[in-house]
Amino acid sequence: MTITGIVLAGGKGSRMGGVDKGLQPLRGKPMVEWVLARFTPQVSEIIINANQNVPLYAKYEHRVVSDQIGGFAGPLAGLHAGLNAARHPLVVTVPCDSPFLPADLVSRLNKHLGENHLAVAKTGDQAHPVFALMKRDVRESLEAFLASGGRKIDAWYAALKVVEVSFDDEADAFRNINTLDELKGA
Repeated sequence: MTITGIVLAGGKGSRMGGVDKGLQPLRGKPMVEWVLARFTPQVSEIIINANQNVPLYAKYEHRVVSDQIGGFAGPLAGLHAGLNAARHPLVVTVPCDSPFLPADLVSRLNKHLGENHLAVAKTGDQAHPVFALMKRDVRESLEAFLASGGRKIDAWYAALKVVEVSFDDEADAFRNINTLDELKGA
């Protein structure tokens, strides 16, 4: 599949004490390495969105892009930077703090995308908006949303045709690690 994968690692890690979550060790390796190991086989190229420690992320030999919107504006700013750098018509995002993401994430989302703008993973009643496959041409809509001051991913999705894809059989795969205690327990 010619799909660009974007690893969202541009946050401040405030719930983890201000550390770069993707670089925090889990079972002897930085979390981003676990994510890359599961994600890379599913896509044609990887882009890592990072706003700090860029040289450390660059060592993984994927393009690293920083937000073009200042002030750590959230996952939509990372998505925006990734969409601008993507080489393929389809783009899929995952966060750097979900090391157990499904090995079939992209194929399952792609199976349901159809005429929709986005396919978003869902477990139970909970959508996981940063696990999403989308058409790159949503970039214009996102730019307009960000320019108007929008930052909430759900508010932007509400203006698009979105299909939610059930991953109830892999609910634990979407567990993200936000705190040091969660990291110790993983």
